[in-house]
Amino acid sequence: MKPRFPLAAAIAAVLAVATPAAASATMTDDVKALNDGWAHITYEVQGSSTQTKALDKLAKEAATVVAHYPGKAEPLVWQGIVTSEQANRANIFHKLGLATKARDILARAYAIDPKAANGGAAMSLGVLYYKVPGSPLGFGDKDKAKKLLKEALAIDPNGLDSNYFYGDYLLDQGDKAGARSYLQKALRAPHDPSRPAWDAGRRREVQKLLAKTA
Repeated sequence: MKPRFPLAAAIAAVLAVATPAAASATMTDDVKALNDGWAHITYEVQGSSTQTKALDKLAKEAATVVAHYPGKAEPLVWQGIVTSEQANRANIFHKLGLATKARDILARAYAIDPKAANGGAAMSLGVLYYKVPGSPLGFGDKDKAKKLLKEALAIDPNGLDSNYFYGDYLLDQGDKAGARSYLQKALRAPHDPSRPAWDAGRRREVQKLLAKTA
């Protein structure tokens, strides 16, 4: 069975890949540009090669933002999410290396602030731990994943992402009834008009998972 790797844990946004350090004046703006870029690439860009090139560009922008705001958790969260997405789309020879890099970045963010990005630090790290294979192939750990995902749920109990990823985790563990409950709760999350690409894209993913719980 082919190893599963993360789509990137969590949170996202809208429009197009920006150049955050040059185009914006505050950390919030710079992080949102990464957020927007990730959602655009994930849900709107067509073609594997085009997506890979766009992610490589966004990863460089994320590194610039992290360097511009040393010691801040939110830029690290988004650098980790972008790196996770690179791992998800990489060939078999590069998947684990990129996933490990993403884990280390997200662990740094979590150490600074476990609640960063509305629970995104805990959630994205948790996603890595259940998507990546366990020993001896990788560092995956279902128990760590559950603990981190539940932390994220405690921070954002009604969130689209937090419920989606916990539902996905439960489905991965064979708990269809539990997964269905959290996925249905994810769909009841309020729509976010400021992040239409993420909002619509994530809800499509929730619906696909729900079909597997029948």
